[in-house]
Amino acid sequence: MIRPVFEPEVLPIETTGSGLPAVASYRLTPVGLRERFAQRLAWAPEPFEPLAQQGDPRAAAVLVPLVVRDAHLSVLLTQRADHLSDHAGQISFPGGRREPSDPDAVATALREAQEEVALAPERVEVLGALPDYLTGTGFRVTPVVGLVHSPFTVRADTLEVAEIFEVPLPFLMNPANHEVRLLRWEGGERRFFAMPYPRPGTGGQYFIWGATAGMLRNFYRFLAA
Repeated sequence: MIRPVFEPEVLPIETTGSGLPAVASYRLTPVGLRERFAQRLAWAPEPFEPLAQQGDPRAAAVLVPLVVRDAHLSVLLTQRADHLSDHAGQISFPGGRREPSDPDAVATALREAQEEVALAPERVEVLGALPDYLTGTGFRVTPVVGLVHSPFTVRADTLEVAEIFEVPLPFLMNPANHEVRLLRWEGGERRFFAMPYPRPGTGGQYFIWGATAGMLRNFYRFLAA
C-alpha cells in the first residue's frame, strides 16, 4: 500500500462529489480533449493554498500523460522512490525542475518523462498546459497535458521511480472519487485533495494526494467548464 508521508496525521474530512457532475464521456476522448484545449472557456482553479514558502519558487514542469487505450484514456503515474529527498514514496506525474537548456515548460516535461520513465517524446501529442501550480516545497509547476499514442514503452529509472502504473481518466475526472483531507501538525493545519484508487489484487490502494491530486482537480475544473 502506498502511504502519504504524514499518514498518522492525515484525516479524511469530506468528499467533494455532491452536486458536481462527472466530466462528459465525449470530453474524455482524444477528439473531445483536442476540442477543449482549442476553446477559451471561463473557469477557475481550486483556491487551495500550499504551505507558506520563502523566496521565489523554482520553475518546474510535469507531463500529464493520457495514454490512449481501446476502452478509455488512462493517466500514467509514478510512485517516487523512497530514498529521494523530495516527495519520497509519493505518487506523481513524470517531471522535475526546469534546466537552463530547456526552451520552455513543454521541453522540460518531455525531457523529464524520457529520463524518468523512458517515454519517447515523439509518442506524445502535446495538447496544452494547465495553470501553474505552486507547491508547498517551493516549486512553480506547469502541468503539460499530452496524449500518449501506441506503440510506446516505459521503463522506470530506479534512482527516481519505484513503480509506473495507470489510472482510468474517467475515475479521476469524477468528483465522487475526490476527497478533501486535513493535514495537522504542531502549529497549523492544511487542507488538500486526495483521490485514493484501488490497487488491483492487493486490497490496498494508490494514495494520490497533494500536488498531484491538486493538479488533477484543476484538470477536472478545466474539462467541466
